[in-house]
Amino acid sequence: MPDDASASPDLAALEAMAAQLEASGRYRLLRRFEGCTLHTGADPATLKRGIFLDTETTGTDTRRDEIIELAMIPFDYDPDGRLCAVHDPFVALNQPSKPIPAEVTQITGITDAMVEGHHIDPALVAAFVASAVIVVAHNAAFDRPFAERLTEAFKLKGWACSMSQVDWKGEGAEGTKLSVLASWCGFFFDGHRAENDCLAGLEVLTRPLRDGRPALAHMLETARQPSWRIVADRSPFEQKDKLKARGYRWNGDDVTGPKAWFTDVADPDLETELAYLAQEIYGYDPGLTPRRITTFERFSERA
Repeated sequence: MPDDASASPDLAALEAMAAQLEASGRYRLLRRFEGCTLHTGADPATLKRGIFLDTETTGTDTRRDEIIELAMIPFDYDPDGRLCAVHDPFVALNQPSKPIPAEVTQITGITDAMVEGHHIDPALVAAFVASAVIVVAHNAAFDRPFAERLTEAFKLKGWACSMSQVDWKGEGAEGTKLSVLASWCGFFFDGHRAENDCLAGLEVLTRPLRDGRPALAHMLETARQPSWRIVADRSPFEQKDKLKARGYRWNGDDVTGPKAWFTDVADPDLETELAYLAQEIYGYDPGLTPRRITTFERFSERA
C-alpha cells in the first residue's frame, strides 16, 4: 500500500499535463481557485483600501428580506487599478426574524440551526469599513440596500459594481454571473457562500482585459464617473415597449420615487437622451429634470 506521501498528487506533474492539454487547442481547463493573483512591488504609500462585500439573504426584497450572512474582504489596490493585497475577512452569520426559506437553504447551504443565536453587530461592521474608500459588490444594486439597512456607515462610502461596471460582454464573456465570469477566467470555486463569492470576485477583477489593464481598473474608472438618472415621468403608456427596448427600467414603488420608466446615462449622453425622449416618446419637451448621481449615491435606494 502506498504511504500518504506517495499518494499525494504531484502538482508539478499535473500542471505539466494541464499545459500540454491546453497547448493542443483541443481542451480548455478550469483550475480550482486557491487564492487571489496579486501585483507585487507597488509603493505602499500609493495604495488605497477597498472592501469587497457580499451578502446572503432570505430573499430578494431589499426592504423586507434579511441578511443571513455577511462577508467583507479588505483589499489594497494601486493607482493603476492592480490588486496588491488581500487582508483578513469579516464573516458573520445572522439569525433572521423568520425561518430561512427552504429554497435559500438549498442554494446557500445555510440552515436555521447554523444562524441560531448569531447576530451581526452594526458597530463592528462600521469600524471594519471605516478605512475603505470604496465598497465593491457583484451586483451592488442588490447588496447596497441590505448593507445600508445594517449600518449608516455604508451611506458614506463610494460603491462600485464588478458585475455592471465592467463591459464583460464586450470583452467576450457569455454572461455577468460570477460563476460564468470565473469559468471565463479559467477557474471554479465553491459559490453561494459570502466569503467565497468575495474572493472569487476579486480574482475576476485581477484579469487583464483587451487593452491590457485589469478589470479592476476599468470598474474603478467607471465608478468615478458621474451619471444622470432620467425619469420618464408620465410618459405615454403606448411607448412602454420602446422605452423597455432602449434599456429603461420600470419603478413600480412609490416609496423610491414616482411610478415611471427610468434610465441612467453617462454625462456625455445626457442631451442626446433628453432629445430622444422629446422627439420619440413624448412628441414635445416634457421638461424633465435629470438627477446627477455619483459613486456615493449609485446603487442606493436613496438614488
